[in-house]
Formats: sequence, C-alpha cells, structure tokens
Amino acid sequence: MPQKLSLDELNRLDVSAYKSAEKFPYVFVLDDIRSMNNIGSAFRTADAFRCAHVYLVGITAQPPHREISKTALGADESVDWTYFETAEACHELLKAQGYQVYCIEQVDQSISLQDFKPAGESKYAFVFGNEVFGVNDYWIEAAAGSLEIPQFGTKHSLNVSVTMGVVAWDFVSKSQL
Repeated sequence: MPQKLSLDELNRLDVSAYKSAEKFPYVFVLDDIRSMNNIGSAFRTADAFRCAHVYLVGITAQPPHREISKTALGADESVDWTYFETAEACHELLKAQGYQVYCIEQVDQSISLQDFKPAGESKYAFVFGNEVFGVNDYWIEAAAGSLEIPQFGTKHSLNVSVTMGVVAWDFVSKSQL
C-alpha cells in the first residue's frame, strides 16, 4: 500500500536555499486583489512553482499581515515581492525589465491557455485582477495579450487563487530552468 511521504522525504528547500535557487522566468502581478486569503495563496503558489517575484498593486494588501500569513504558510517570507500604488508604475518597471505582460482575463481576443506557447528566453508577467471586477482596463490595453482558462461548467470564472495555480503550473510545465 502506498505511504504518504514525511516532510523530510519531500526534500523541500529551506528559505535560504529557495532565495538563492534559480527561478522560472515569470512573475505574478496582483492588481487590486481584495482578499488577504487570496494574496497569501498567491505567495504559496508562487513559492511552489518558483515564481521569480510577486508584484502587489493598488488595494492589494502587503505582508506582513496575519491574514496573509494564514494561507501563505511562510511563503510571504520566501518569495520576493514589491508594492506599487499604481498599475502604470508597475507596468513601467516590467517593461524596463523586458517582461512580456499577459492578463489572465476573458476578453474577445484572449488566447486559450492550452494554446499559449512561451518563447524560450522570454520573461513573462501574468496579471491577475480584482475578484469582482477582473483585470482593469489599463492592463488589458497595455498588455501583449490576454490568456483565458477554458471552463466547461455553469460558472463563468474561477477563484483568483485557483487561477494562479493553473497558470503557474501551465507555464512551468511548458518551461525549463
């Protein structure tokens, strides 16, 4: 019968080793995310899939905060992050650093996630928007494009933290360190 692995057997990195480990060439941009549980989950997902950085924008809360830490489980300490008051300021930095920006949003010209093919040496910034209103129009107009996760049920969206996990796994599974 299969046995669950112990924490030691999982052979995970400690925070120091994680910080110096090579990251996949993508970042998360959390624009006006209102739920601190979703923010904490974003950090935990970013850690799990070695995201290079998390950018917090607008009303998105910042660590340290008890409500973020509750779901981050320490990932708010392992993953590097930066806060910007405005989307414009964050976008300027991403452009200067050579990121291709993609919104995760349902728009008329979105690319289905399974059809997204990351270019070998490119760096990507994935923008996730507010839980109610989605990605704001500034990002949609400024981005290289929008990616959409195909869905087949009655609901028109996924929770933003679930979406981050799907996008991160898809990107990492198509990339190499």
